[in-house]
Amino acid sequence: MPQRGRDFVLVHGAGHGGWAWSRVRDILTAAGHRVFTPTLTGLGDRCHLLSKEVVLDTHIMDVANLFEWEDISDAILVGHSYGGWVISGAAERVESRLAAIAFVDAFLPRDGQRGYDLTTPVQQAAIDEAVASGDVARPGPTGAGLKIQSPADIAWVNARITPQPLGVSLQPVKLTGARERVKRKLYVRTPEFPQPVFDQAYESCKADPGWQTLVMHGCGHDPMIDKPMELSEALIGLTG
Repeated sequence: MPQRGRDFVLVHGAGHGGWAWSRVRDILTAAGHRVFTPTLTGLGDRCHLLSKEVVLDTHIMDVANLFEWEDISDAILVGHSYGGWVISGAAERVESRLAAIAFVDAFLPRDGQRGYDLTTPVQQAAIDEAVASGDVARPGPTGAGLKIQSPADIAWVNARITPQPLGVSLQPVKLTGARERVKRKLYVRTPEFPQPVFDQAYESCKADPGWQTLVMHGCGHDPMIDKPMELSEALIGLTG
């Protein structure tokens, strides 16, 4: 029997779902790898679970429990955008099961930070107003806002985006350095999507010899949609 490839766990960003990784999943699966694309609680095909009880720890446990129930090990854990918060927290629980970790145009939080802390004053005011109104979610992004390149893909994304739970931005993340202890680490930046926080994360990783970095041009914030083959090749590079 041929040897099985590596385990990949691909975690989506705000307003997205496991569907966003479908092209990369197909490429990695065809290359012989076992691929998981969980949808976080309250989003995508699990939008019926949206409630005020959904917080960052909910999403972290979505991923940590997946590792446990599917016997995932020696894995490459990948997070896109908001997913950077989730995989940073999940690494604290599944560190021994990780061979590599990758942040795709993603937040790279420090211990004690909240998603709220890394938003603009205008975004913070909108969150404050939503919380005061008793809302449990904020609108998800649009395909155009994500700088997705193809009009057909913009329409495809717009039809699938769901609201993002507010509670995930209000809970501080608890980190002890598990993320940094993972042997192989990659940060991917897509500069056509303007986001100073991601620029800072990229520069920090580029200056750290413990990290690999990659800049992807000609795509928007969702390279798994705009350039799935290029992104897949970069992720496969972490199996080496």
